[in-house]
Amino acid sequence: MKIILIAHDAKKKLMQNFCIAYRGILSKHELYATATTGRLVEEAAGLTIHKFHAGHLGGVQQAGAQIESNDADLVLFLRDPLTPGRKDPNPANIIHLCDMHNIPIATNLASAELLVKSLDRGDLEWREIYRR
Repeated sequence: MKIILIAHDAKKKLMQNFCIAYRGILSKHELYATATTGRLVEEAAGLTIHKFHAGHLGGVQQAGAQIESNDADLVLFLRDPLTPGRKDPNPANIIHLCDMHNIPIATNLASAELLVKSLDRGDLEWREIYRR
């Protein structure tokens, strides 16, 4: 499965820790991320990440294009709802695209854990059929 990782600046450390904790599950899948998030996760968790541009330099649009072409199965977008940084991507477009294309998205740690555990159990295998 193809998983996209995006994190606001205030949530990048949380994304690193999440990926360390779920490395065993995530390592079985293709991972994509915006540049800084991807680099940080690679360094911390030792996972291979296909990196887009930095989020504010078009990386979020690249992720959106992958979602729009139904070439993603799961999105983990850890966002900071209280104090997003000036260059943090607006999650509205990604959420909208995921809703349009029936792609599961997690925007906080609790939903990310539920989706990754579901992925490990095989609960998201319907995406293989849906993607065809």
